Amino acid sequence: MESSDDERDGVYGNNIPKGLSHNVASNGTKFVDEVLNGHSERCLENFRMDKPVFYKLCDILQAKGLLRHTTRIKIEEQLAIFMFIIGHNLRTRAVQELFRYSGETISRHFNKVLNAIMSISLDFFQPPGSDVPPEIYEDPRFYPYFKDCVGAVDGIHIPVMVGVDEQGPFRNRNGLLSQNVLAACSFDLKFHYVLAGWEGSASDLRVLNSALTRRNKLQVPEGKYYLLDNKYANMPGFISPYQDVPYHSNQIPSGYHPQDAKELFNQRLSLARSATDRIFGALKERFPILMSAPPYPLQTQVKLVVVACALHNFIRREKPDDWIFRMYEHDMGFQMDDESMPPLEVEPPLIHDAAQALDISFQPDQLDLTSQFRDSIAAEMWDDYISGLAPM
Repeated sequence: MESSDDERDGVYGNNIPKGLSHNVASNGTKFVDEVLNGHSERCLENFRMDKPVFYKLCDILQAKGLLRHTTRIKIEEQLAIFMFIIGHNLRTRAVQELFRYSGETISRHFNKVLNAIMSISLDFFQPPGSDVPPEIYEDPRFYPYFKDCVGAVDGIHIPVMVGVDEQGPFRNRNGLLSQNVLAACSFDLKFHYVLAGWEGSASDLRVLNSALTRRNKLQVPEGKYYLLDNKYANMPGFISPYQDVPYHSNQIPSGYHPQDAKELFNQRLSLARSATDRIFGALKERFPILMSAPPYPLQTQVKLVVVACALHNFIRREKPDDWIFRMYEHDMGFQMDDESMPPLEVEPPLIHDAAQALDISFQPDQLDLTSQFRDSIAAEMWDDYISGLAPM
């Protein structure tokens, strides 16, 4: 017989994080009430957002008719169950111990909240504006050189769980199962666009090609561009580093000074593009379920990535200075600590031109103009640098 919302089940094993288990109340309703009636930091610790942000999200989901109170489980508790799972990487049986509901009830409300947020996720992704980003304008290393840059694009591999017969395409270069996720982000750590679900074996350039050719595509404003790293080609709307020139910080000795325009350009681009490291770091800090493969259907795992990015944007808009964001409010030169991340596929630098790998048709003169544009930025940057007008 299926369990109802009114049915309370027994304890199923002590798998709740030790730092949280000492605060467990007698049931989920009391636990949620204690958290929401307590200090805002406790709400952030448990539900990954401050109380005002949590309540505002509840109001949005209720006003749009996406969630409703049930006999025993209010919207606040439904959202709390979902946030507790993705915010602590817990499985259903562990959450049963805390909320005292059946596994079926936990799973049902998890999926209801997931689908509710997914249905309005586009509301939380905003395209880049026309103004120069403050992070560019206020930094002499980047302005005026990157004044038309609206952000950075990069790919990240998120662990995935699939059936044995599906594993081949999802196995990345490191031999691990993953989905290759592409993200375009702003310099103030907001996602402009996210494309999840590509197999781990797919190259970053192939995923970018998909993002540029699909119906809901990544759009670059006229006259603007995104920064890329050296896995991608230089092409209209996107500026990548010079190939065969040191680019990543681990390729450049400490205290090393660039010897020419290309080296300086690559170093500056790497510093600016590190916004992707910081936004991915903040995302995984808030939602550690993305650090391991959860035992959900593939479609659910893909939705989780999109919903996590949408929630990240919502929280960033409502409370941009919470302690998780403050951890990543470093200088643009911040580099993510690889030891804190699961092993990711390391794709070699691109050594061929965009026309060979993209379905989008770029004329040779368009590619030439993009290369000339990059050269002009590098030349201006170098002239100012050797004249002592701009810092390293």
